[in-house]
Amino acid sequence: MLRCHLQANERAKFIVTGHGLGGALAVLFPAVLSLHDETWMLERSEGEYTFGQPGVGDDTFCKFMDKQLKRHNIRYHRFVYCNDMVPRLPYDDPTLMFKHFGTCLYYDSFYKGKIVTEEPNKNYFSPISIIPKTLNAIWELIRSFVIPYTEGPHYKECFVLRMLRLMGLVMAGIPAHSLQDYGNATRLGASDMRLQ
Repeated sequence: MLRCHLQANERAKFIVTGHGLGGALAVLFPAVLSLHDETWMLERSEGEYTFGQPGVGDDTFCKFMDKQLKRHNIRYHRFVYCNDMVPRLPYDDPTLMFKHFGTCLYYDSFYKGKIVTEEPNKNYFSPISIIPKTLNAIWELIRSFVIPYTEGPHYKECFVLRMLRLMGLVMAGIPAHSLQDYGNATRLGASDMRLQ
């Protein structure tokens, strides 16, 4: 279908995006196009934007993708919100060898963003980080009640998300993977960074 749309309009461009597993699949799309020598489609790509995407390959794959993205001038930005555990999966150790590539746009729980090579605390399951993550989970629960008053009624969080935030007191990375936080980060924190 994409091929038909691109062939029908020679000026058309496309953007690929996804959240979680969808983000992993989105970033694999240009890899598949590269392997099948679909150069004309790669050159029509405007960019790749993933949210809470897990790692998709090893160091060799990362180097291959960096080369392909530069070759075809494709922007790739990987958004990571605070303690989201999914971008830190699979666990970063010598056995699994999963790595990330591209520009990482990291947002803290105040939706302040910064451009980093890797998200902070990439070895998420470290016992040392339990206390800061729990304190942050408490803040996020409080923020869920306050944010409609500080940012406007369209930021109000639903009952289900507040229940997830309660679960976050036990496992901080669960509610941090919500689309709500990624949406808020891009709306409230966008002015912090200038994307190239």
